Amino acid sequence: MRPTWDEYFMEITQLVAKRSTCLRRQVGALLVKDRRILTTGYNGSPSGLAHCRDTGCLRERLKIPSGERNELCRGIHAEQNAIVQAALHGVIIQGATLYVTHQPCVVCAKMLINAGIVEIITPGDYPDALARELLEEAGIPIRRP
Repeated sequence: MRPTWDEYFMEITQLVAKRSTCLRRQVGALLVKDRRILTTGYNGSPSGLAHCRDTGCLRERLKIPSGERNELCRGIHAEQNAIVQAALHGVIIQGATLYVTHQPCVVCAKMLINAGIVEIITPGDYPDALARELLEEAGIPIRRP
């Protein structure tokens, strides 16, 4: 039996997540429109900087729980990387669907709202109620694949 489009794109999202250099959580993201992959992203350090696997995880050292104090991380989130890749390569993402391994945090949610993303498909949760609230207020559904 052939996979559905959601299953197909989530499989690719899981593969993209394997590129992550984060020690805590591997996240992958795809921006898709009209069944075409526009950009991909995974979480890790900015281009040209040392990776967390080389420097260690500051959040782990400080015992910061998941979903809190995201600014104390040298990494950029998968969703942010997918948006940045679109900007770097001149790809219009307005009206796209985000496939992502975990629910976006509040910072990513605000960026996705402003980028014109129309739907989020994710199998995974993330402890950020404000992100869910803002996405709901913006009319962007979060759907399970």
